[in-house]
Amino acid sequence: MTTASAPVTGTLGGSGRVRPLAALRQTATLAWRSLVSVKHNPLELVDYSISPIMFVFLFTFVFGGQMAGSPQAYLQYALAGIIVQNTLFMSMYTAMALNTDLTKGVFDRLRSLPIARSAPLLGRITADLAKQLWAMLLMIALGTLLGFEITGGAAGFVGGLLLLLVFAAAMSWTAVLIGMLAGDAEKVQVFAFTLIFPITFTSSAFVMVDTMPGWLQAWVNVNPVTQLSDAFRGLLLGTPAGEPIMWSLIWAAGIAIVFAPLAMRAYRSRV
Repeated sequence: MTTASAPVTGTLGGSGRVRPLAALRQTATLAWRSLVSVKHNPLELVDYSISPIMFVFLFTFVFGGQMAGSPQAYLQYALAGIIVQNTLFMSMYTAMALNTDLTKGVFDRLRSLPIARSAPLLGRITADLAKQLWAMLLMIALGTLLGFEITGGAAGFVGGLLLLLVFAAAMSWTAVLIGMLAGDAEKVQVFAFTLIFPITFTSSAFVMVDTMPGWLQAWVNVNPVTQLSDAFRGLLLGTPAGEPIMWSLIWAAGIAIVFAPLAMRAYRSRV
């Protein structure tokens, strides 16, 4: 006599529940899968290493003399903005990776496994945040070698990194939505460029707000990139940053509240 096995509930292809601890382990396993894949595809790590290095060198030595009289003086102001810009652009790598997994059938294979439906998505986001941290540390290390001084102490340094990771995690939901809606990776890049490029350059990331036309300052002062750049800069340099930190967290919470449900809805419709 054969006994029909009970269906595994709450899985990618099931209809019930997986226990929270099991779902957490599955998420960690899939995050580790994404990180280990770098060993087999080193070019992925290049994206998180070469681009950040190029951003630091180009902004410092091309614009530094014009903006602040010397590359080192400009670096002291601009490094925080350069890292913020890089963080926002790299958050869209999550969109491209998810879109690629969808089009290449990775989720079709995962659907047959007894895992939580959210595990592949959360695993990808977790792995990409770890890669983001690598890029942040790389850029700060390079900036330090070029003359940047962290005057905010260890607390400011750690606090700044945590703030960026919180904001990057919120932006990940925007990336998930784009990755689910875009037809292919090329369209993801178009969406990302159209969204991130204008808001990063109409901010205080690279220039002081009071040097801009008055009509533009109205937008720049409420731009989330301005708040995040000012907050991160203040934490690294030890200057007052309470208000921009507060607004950065408010923006992060707002982005997550709006885009997380939309992203999960799109995800469930595709997976």
